[in-house]
Amino acid sequence: MARKPAKKAATKKAANPNLDQQSNVPKPPEPKRYEASQEELLGLYKQMLLIRRFEERAGQLYGLGLIGGFCHLYIGQEAVAVGLQSAMTVGKDSVITGYRDHGHMLAYDIDPNVIMAELTGREAGISRGKGGSMHMFSVEHGFYGGHGIVGAQVALGTGLAFKHKYSGDGGVNLAYFGDGAVNQGQVYESFNMAELWDLPIIYAIENNQYAMGTSIKRSSSEPELWRRGHSFQIPGIQVDGMDVLAVRGAAEVALEWTRGGNGPIILELMTYRYRGHSMSDPAKYRTRDEVDSFRGERDPLEQCKQELLKMGASEDELKAIDNEIKERIKESAEFAENAPEPEAHELYTDVLVENY
Repeated sequence: MARKPAKKAATKKAANPNLDQQSNVPKPPEPKRYEASQEELLGLYKQMLLIRRFEERAGQLYGLGLIGGFCHLYIGQEAVAVGLQSAMTVGKDSVITGYRDHGHMLAYDIDPNVIMAELTGREAGISRGKGGSMHMFSVEHGFYGGHGIVGAQVALGTGLAFKHKYSGDGGVNLAYFGDGAVNQGQVYESFNMAELWDLPIIYAIENNQYAMGTSIKRSSSEPELWRRGHSFQIPGIQVDGMDVLAVRGAAEVALEWTRGGNGPIILELMTYRYRGHSMSDPAKYRTRDEVDSFRGERDPLEQCKQELLKMGASEDELKAIDNEIKERIKESAEFAENAPEPEAHELYTDVLVENY
C-alpha cells in the first residue's frame, strides 16, 4: 500500500500584538490611571460623597420604617459608579443595573429628591412610588433599572446595546452585575450574542467579594472574573474599584474600544461593600477586622480626599462641602417624608407601554 504523502509542517503565524498571546483574545490598550485636574477630582469626590451620605440616610429611614421591602446600600462601592459614569454621555449612552441601584442613579446626576421619594413609596418618586428601592427607572436619563432578578439585567443590557447599533446613534450600554450573577446562564448567552454581533456594551462586574453571604472563592471555579468572556473572544480588564481615577481610566479605554466597533468588553471592578447584602443582613460571614481593613486602608472617599489635599484643597473647604451635601440629603429626606403616597388609580397606570 502506498504511503500517504507527509503533511507539510504548519507555517507559524507571526504574533499579533493586538492579541493576548496566552488566550488569543483581542487585547485592548492597558488602562492608565486618569489624570484629573483638581476641579475634575473635586467633582468626582462630591458625587461619591453624595452617594455615601444618601445611602447613610436611606439606612436611617429604613430603620425608622419609612422604607419598606428590600434595601441594598452602595456604601463602599461609590468609586465604581462615579468612575464609570463620569466618562459616559447622558442622553446618548444607556445604563442598566441590578437591585443595588441608588448609587448608579445619583452618579447620573438624577435628583436625590425623586430617588428618596421612590424609596419611601411616594407619588413624587421617579417611578411614582411603584418601583421602590430595586426597580427605579428613567428613560429620560438613559437609566433602565433597577432589576430584582439576579443577572436578568445583563440580557436586557445586551438588547439595549443592540438598539444602539441598530439605530446607529453611537451610544454604548453599560450593564452592571455582581460576582453573584456571573454564574447565571443568561450572562453567557448574552456574551455570545454581543460578540457575535459586535454590540457596543461594557459588562461591568462589581466584584464586592460576596454573593449575599457566599465568598467568590466558594462559588466560582474561576474567581478572576475578567476572564469569563475569553471563550467568546471578549477581552477583559481587572480594575481597582476602590480608586475612582483607576476606574475612570478603565472607562476611557472601554468606551474607546466599544465605540470603535470592536464589540463588547468586560471590566471586573474589585470593590467592597461595607454594609450587609441588604438591610436585613447582619453579615456574620465576615470579620469586623476585614471590614475595618477596607474602611481604614482603601476607602474610596478617603483616598480621593487625601489626593485633593495634596493638590492644594483645604480641610475647611472639604468639610464645608460635606456639610453642604449633608444638608442636601436632609432636604431630600424631608421632601420624601412630606410627599403624598400614590392614589389608588396609580395601580392601573404604567402596566403597559403607552409611549415608546
